[in-house]
Amino acid sequence: MPTDAVGRFLAALDPDHREAIGSRPREEQQRLAAAWERELEADDELDTLDELSPPAAEAEAARRVLGREAG
Repeated sequence: MPTDAVGRFLAALDPDHREAIGSRPREEQQRLAAAWERELEADDELDTLDELSPPAAEAEAARRVLGREAG
């Protein structure tokens, strides 16, 4: 299991997004991973989900970050 933020962020993505983000420059991966960590820390709804299913909370935070990137 990955321990760095980028690795954990990539693991939270669905396979298609993981491949796409994994091919981007490391700096961009780090920026997205930092946004993902902020999303996890800042959202109370994700805190509740995290208690029930940490992988689901991480995946939801990843979807939100990518949604903002695409938006």
